[in-house]
Amino acid sequence: MSSLHVLFKVDRADYAVAARDVLHMESFAGATKVPGTPAYVAGLVQIRQRVVPVVDLRARFGLPASAPTLDSRVVVVQSGTRAVGLLVDSAREVLEIADDSFRPPPEVVTEQAEGFVLSVAQAGTRLVMLIDFEKVIGQETLHGK
Repeated sequence: MSSLHVLFKVDRADYAVAARDVLHMESFAGATKVPGTPAYVAGLVQIRQRVVPVVDLRARFGLPASAPTLDSRVVVVQSGTRAVGLLVDSAREVLEIADDSFRPPPEVVTEQAEGFVLSVAQAGTRLVMLIDFEKVIGQETLHGK
């Protein structure tokens, strides 16, 4: 079996989330910062009549900050009853990846990536990392008001 995944870039790496969990992708024009939230929470945005918290994946992954560009996207992912946006450098591709091509990440990745990477797969010439969405968004953004 294979399933569709939305691919996105953060820095120069390719990441994926299951397409079934993605509500939509939008251009990023900025977010309203919320006092007291973790540094990796970019703030709130209104997308399609819904207020959505946005997690900046560069900040979450401990990468240097980068000014948003025309390619920057918010990938809105559904988690239970909540929708959370992931701010990424670019997202334009949906790819079918064989389920059995995903493998556990190497031990060094597991240790250094704080559990953010569930598995890795070869997609053509690229290595794609499937993220653990629940871990990436953190409890603060999932349950915080």
